[in-house]
Amino acid sequence: MHFCFIIEKQYRDDWMPMVIIEQLRQWGHMVDVLEPDRSVMCLSDIAQQSYDAYVLKTVSDGPGLSILEAAEAIGIPTINHSRSIRLVRDKAVAAAVAHAHGLPTPRTFFVAHSDLLEQIPEEEYPLVVKPTNGSSGRGIYRLNSPAELATSTIDEADSSFFLAQHYVENTGFDIKLYVMGKTVYSVAKKSPLHPEVAVDKRLIPITIELRNLALQVGKIFGLDIYGLDVVETDQGLMVVDINDFPSFGQVPHAIPRVSEHIIRLAKRAEQQRRSKAQ
Repeated sequence: MHFCFIIEKQYRDDWMPMVIIEQLRQWGHMVDVLEPDRSVMCLSDIAQQSYDAYVLKTVSDGPGLSILEAAEAIGIPTINHSRSIRLVRDKAVAAAVAHAHGLPTPRTFFVAHSDLLEQIPEEEYPLVVKPTNGSSGRGIYRLNSPAELATSTIDEADSSFFLAQHYVENTGFDIKLYVMGKTVYSVAKKSPLHPEVAVDKRLIPITIELRNLALQVGKIFGLDIYGLDVVETDQGLMVVDINDFPSFGQVPHAIPRVSEHIIRLAKRAEQQRRSKAQ
């Protein structure tokens, strides 16, 4: 098979998805790498490039998603679908979709500028403030009161919109759920809000509740390869983040498993194309 991986600058030196590219090549597949910040792409020729699928590892506001959407618009399979990526990459959109579909998520406010945080009622505190285009746990703040807000400095104040979410007491560590299709893995990891809690990032047993929640997220957002961060609270599990194409850290045999799933998705798309053509 022939794949095109769109790799944006932030992920050029990351092991994921570069290890997937290497694995596919070792198995005899052809893989081209497109780096949008380093080269131009001729959109006039995109239909003639005969890729079985495009795969994107993107940042929230990167150029790769536009290329993925262009490929998808003319019928080339993409992993994940562009609409699904857009839904989770903008955390404001993801929060609205999650609430609308009844996913357990904290009460959430959209804040166009950090100065507007002072408008949030005191009863909503503690607050977790994070950029709508954030990733990898960066730029997350916990504010316990309006007085603490008044003395805090938010580094991303001039470069991002924000979400402010009601902080819900939890166990002090995150559960990362990694998903490939219907296969779900759960990993305990350190919380950016609880640096004082020692956590060895490790695989933990997957419960029915965790698995069902992960698959529900995939169904709502239309994702094939994705992850979500969950916390355990007195009110039950709560989803605090969703992302496409995560690292799959600590997942056993992650490289061949993710690679095999990409091949399955591409073959399934090809079968669907043939069925429509008949």
